[in-house]
Amino acid sequence: MAPTNRTPGKPQAEAPSEPFKRALAGCFKAIAGVSEFEVTFGAERPGLIPGRVRLPEPPRRVTPQDAAIIRGHADSLALRQACHDSRLHKRMQPGGEQARAIFEAVEQTRVEAIGANRLPGTRTNLKAMLHERYRRGNYANISERSEAPIEEAIALLVRERLTGEAPPREAHRVVELWRDYVESRAGDTLARLTQNVDNQQAFSQLTRDILTALDMGEEGGSSDDQQEGTEEKDGGEDEQGGEDSQTQESEEQPTATDAESELSDEDLPDGEMESDSAPADTPPDGEEAADLDEPGEAMHQRPPTMQDMRGPEYHAYTTRFDEEVHAEELCDTEELTRLRAHLDKQLSHLQGVVARLANRLQRRLLAQQNRAWEFDLEEGVLDPARLSRVVTDPTASLSFKRERDTDFRDTVVTLLIDNSGSMRGRPITVAATCADILARTLERCGVKVEVLGFTTRAWKGGQSREAWLADGKPPNPGRLNDLRHIIYKAADAPWRRARRSLGLMMREGLLKENIDGEALDWAHKRLLARTESRRILMMISDGAPVDDSTLSVNPGNYLERHLRHIIAQIETRSPVELIAVGIGHDVTRYYRRAVTIVDAEELGGVMTEKLAELFEDTNRQSQRGRRGH
Repeated sequence: MAPTNRTPGKPQAEAPSEPFKRALAGCFKAIAGVSEFEVTFGAERPGLIPGRVRLPEPPRRVTPQDAAIIRGHADSLALRQACHDSRLHKRMQPGGEQARAIFEAVEQTRVEAIGANRLPGTRTNLKAMLHERYRRGNYANISERSEAPIEEAIALLVRERLTGEAPPREAHRVVELWRDYVESRAGDTLARLTQNVDNQQAFSQLTRDILTALDMGEEGGSSDDQQEGTEEKDGGEDEQGGEDSQTQESEEQPTATDAESELSDEDLPDGEMESDSAPADTPPDGEEAADLDEPGEAMHQRPPTMQDMRGPEYHAYTTRFDEEVHAEELCDTEELTRLRAHLDKQLSHLQGVVARLANRLQRRLLAQQNRAWEFDLEEGVLDPARLSRVVTDPTASLSFKRERDTDFRDTVVTLLIDNSGSMRGRPITVAATCADILARTLERCGVKVEVLGFTTRAWKGGQSREAWLADGKPPNPGRLNDLRHIIYKAADAPWRRARRSLGLMMREGLLKENIDGEALDWAHKRLLARTESRRILMMISDGAPVDDSTLSVNPGNYLERHLRHIIAQIETRSPVELIAVGIGHDVTRYYRRAVTIVDAEELGGVMTEKLAELFEDTNRQSQRGRRGH
């Protein structure tokens, strides 16, 4: 008999958001045209994979605005499932990165326009979703074309043609920066899109014509040359019936079985979560093997990350018992205050040392923000280094210079701290203090900081292992423990509010096992959702990933191999800058940019030095770029 999660003699109360979730799942299936489809909710970004969709987790108190935004995500993904032919999309897509970003954004606009034109409620939901996306992306503050993503501008221009709706006010400036350029070159083709909104093949061809008109024609070739060549050999048949057959195929696509068989890794938004080197027919491993980001997200904010976030042959037996939790939810306010006081008492002598290092880091960072100059100007401060020109050539005019602020502030740093049992004692105490002081220091410099921790909810498997045992111990179960990912300080939370939460690391019984790969993946995804142009992830760990329950029924390198896969994907395909600090453990064999320390007391100095090196490298590169300009 299968175990149940109910407490004996006490019926479980239904969460207030459950009726809303059920209604949302039903609406998704109705719009997508599927009867059997798994609809899940989570804190991660919305995504669609064959047979499964992930939607945003509703807040505890759902406002009408929150409901409209979540419905907008659901409608967008449902329309993608119903109105999008993945194989046709793969065959028609261009090869260049910028061209593919535009091609993907326009196709997502097409499927959303179909729903918006037919269903007034869907139109309202999609509009709410777009307003929220561009508000969070800070698009209203973009003032130059070089900062405005052309794929978003073209997608909104296409939306304007297909639905008659003006761009959201938050993105109005982005569209206007590109409107004249795009319409002067491709205005006629844009006008023809409306007549072909229900014909994906014709619409895709017109999109490629737009790319050609915008001087991206060299990127407009098919990404599958062999398949295109095969179609040319079959010319007679394709010329007569190709368009009709493709249209029919698109209309018949919504069944769950068809979606699973047809959706390949090229069907996910290009430049977001996919690896071009992966074979198109590789099925996803595990329950969430290939996460699809929200269609239509700004490509310049959602750069290439990874195709298979869980690595080859890696999966979790169940994710039902995993949790992502804020520190203050794990214990009451009084206990947090006591734990924080205990932390401060333990580190009374170490705090001064780390604080001095942090102040040194602050001085270096603030100095970098004020040492960028513009030279050879006609007004400003007289440049004495160029006065010799006046002596050698009396006709030469005086040269002036002007100091300017750098773009240094547009940065976010995530500190990911191993909360495993082996960190108990001095290592976790030092790590908590360093995180606390660095968060305060970087905040003063205008750099946002997020502090995260990772462990498991139980020793030796917890409820995941119990479920596996109850199911008869099926072979190759994958990860067999309940994850606990802790948010000690969110990036947007001020340090003074999160200070007390860091004391939770001192709590007895919190530190258990460590599954590094999924924690790194989680922290990386959170960084990708940020709008800052520079994102830094620092991993602090004292050993290789270890979980006795998982390793007892899987190969001995199961967790380590997955960790290496995630690291390789971030270091080679992501804009996030990854650094690792190993405490008594050689992490240089995993990470390209890493340092190993023997004593936990060295942690503060190493963290500040590594961060200073990163910022100084960027400052030198920007100065070289200006001189070369």
